[in-house]
Amino acid sequence: FVQKSVNGRDLVAKARGVIWAGMYRLLKPMFERETGRTLSPGLKVLVKVGVTFHELYGYSLTMTDIDPAYTLGDMARLRREILARLEADGILNDNKELSLPLSANRIAVISSATPGDFCNQLLRNDYRLRFTVRLFPAVMQGEHVESSVLAALDAVMARQDDWDAVVIIRGGGATSDLSGFDTYLLAAACAQFPFPVITGIGHERDDTVIDLVAHTRVKTPTAAAAFLIHHQLEAASRLEAVAREIQQQAKGCMEG
Repeated sequence: FVQKSVNGRDLVAKARGVIWAGMYRLLKPMFERETGRTLSPGLKVLVKVGVTFHELYGYSLTMTDIDPAYTLGDMARLRREILARLEADGILNDNKELSLPLSANRIAVISSATPGDFCNQLLRNDYRLRFTVRLFPAVMQGEHVESSVLAALDAVMARQDDWDAVVIIRGGGATSDLSGFDTYLLAAACAQFPFPVITGIGHERDDTVIDLVAHTRVKTPTAAAAFLIHHQLEAASRLEAVAREIQQQAKGCMEG
């Protein structure tokens, strides 16, 4: 633990921080369960400590508790700041305002591995609807999420005429690994993407920032597939209605 002066350069005080293994095993899962974040460098935390003094090593601060509410508040503040910046830039709702093509059947998928559940449900649907799907691999947890998903989006953009929508999905995994989706650069890229972005990253308890800027947010990869199938069914129904109307009008003209 280090305390610096107001100018941030002069060292005022320094103490050794300690947490015993048994306490760590107790507090770590509780903190991650409550916050959805992994204890990692740079994370702001509020801890309760006991002060101990050793003749040889000086005084130490021994951690005995941690307050998840403090970290949740800081995370919420950061997300509000990102959303406010997106709104100030005038791009917060850009992707939401795009129209999903009537027959959205060419799907670019950004995911960590072959999305089995998504592909199985989409490609083997009960209605024999046809879809074209291509995977653009990306890291979906940890510190490389932002750079990896941005690279995948760039790869999709390089062939943007081939796709009707991009689906960003993440099957399973701990909610503590989702912080990579709460960044300005990734949110801005999704918000400004030239065709609809559908997210299904399996975060049941809360939305990530990219969920909030995406055209459509669903809970899971299979829900993303169900959404696309339903959209196709609606399109087919509309086309059938138009076809019937044309037939009736043509029949009326011929009889007249």
